[in-house]
Amino acid sequence: MKRTVGWVVVALFAVALLDGCVVPVIGAAAVGTGVVATDRRSVGIQLEDSKIESRVNSALIDTIPKGAMNADVTSYNRKVLLAGEVKTAEQRALAEQVAAKVENVRQVVNELTVGDLATLGDRTDDTILSGKVKATLLEADGVPTGVVKTTVNRGVVYLLGKVTPAEGEAAAKAASRVSGVRRVVKLFDLITDQDVEQIKKNQASESANSPKSEPPK
Repeated sequence: MKRTVGWVVVALFAVALLDGCVVPVIGAAAVGTGVVATDRRSVGIQLEDSKIESRVNSALIDTIPKGAMNADVTSYNRKVLLAGEVKTAEQRALAEQVAAKVENVRQVVNELTVGDLATLGDRTDDTILSGKVKATLLEADGVPTGVVKTTVNRGVVYLLGKVTPAEGEAAAKAASRVSGVRRVVKLFDLITDQDVEQIKKNQASESANSPKSEPPK
């Protein structure tokens, strides 16, 4: 029991540190993600991804009957991942169509499965596993902090981010070694080492040009 509680704490702590939160479509309010300084997306894209998750979430709630879908919506660089379950194949196809029509969505990856919806126990297991994966990635060699966004559904780990091929492989290998992980799916936007350096320069410039808050008097 103590070990399980410990991993729950790790899960919550890791979710707070990293930006890879997922949004349950049915039965919970949409949860936005904060801006992460180490993220390779611009501040504007980070905020837009959060808005996209909320818009897709709302569109699915308005379209799919209550109790017929249990899905996580994750957006990275305007690429939307749908992971979870729906009752019918028609609803699976409809969910993808609805998400694709949402403003500023450039791509939809439909990983929804047809069948029984996940139970509370299933989702709790995924939350704990997500925390373990995030904690592992924080310590993994070759995986810069904050550049990989994760979603876990039914023991399947989805990895998103702007990474080099080497960073992507390192992240996938680290995640695959976590106990309880059934499969790892890489949905990265691959970039070069030169791209990484340019992103760092852009972020430094953006930080230097951002308004500085006045110290309290």
